[in-house]
Amino acid sequence: MRGGFEMSAMLWPDHLLTLEEWDALPEDELHHVELVEGVLLVAPRPAPEHQYAIKRLCMVLDAQLPEGVTSLPEVDVLINAVQPVTVRAPDVVVVDMKRLLERPKRFDAEDILLAVEIVSPGTGRTDRMVKPLEYADAGIPHYWLLELDDPITLTAFDLVDGSYKVVASGTGKVELPSPFPAVLDLPSVITG
Repeated sequence: MRGGFEMSAMLWPDHLLTLEEWDALPEDELHHVELVEGVLLVAPRPAPEHQYAIKRLCMVLDAQLPEGVTSLPEVDVLINAVQPVTVRAPDVVVVDMKRLLERPKRFDAEDILLAVEIVSPGTGRTDRMVKPLEYADAGIPHYWLLELDDPITLTAFDLVDGSYKVVASGTGKVELPSPFPAVLDLPSVITG
């Protein structure tokens, strides 16, 4: 994550940031920071429930993933390399282990097998509308949207002809056909 600025000491950019300027920003563990069409987007870190859901989802996914792939929480993904640049940090991604072992600074969109967003207060519109468009345009083949409000709901999308189509949706136990067969018992994923 990038940022780490004290408001009083920060000189906000007066231009759209380049990828090189993004890379030069200091790490920031206190905020969720993304670069959206060259604009620095800084938000508070998600609530503990959200963070716990990320942790549990990675654990449950890793137990069901085929050999050679793994899940990762909140890593930078280059969605659009052309100026104005977009770098997102999905809540969870699934990537090939070979690519992970290359130790990339960030992942390219083509490295991502699956991107997962967990809806938080303040992110619903972005997670439901904006990010699916960006991820589809970038060619990410699978997108899951996890809603933590009662009842916990998961909607899974596959990229078909340039846009996402729902392939599974539900509460309780959800069977997911792609990008790998998996069954998620949503209440236990979130509560342990």
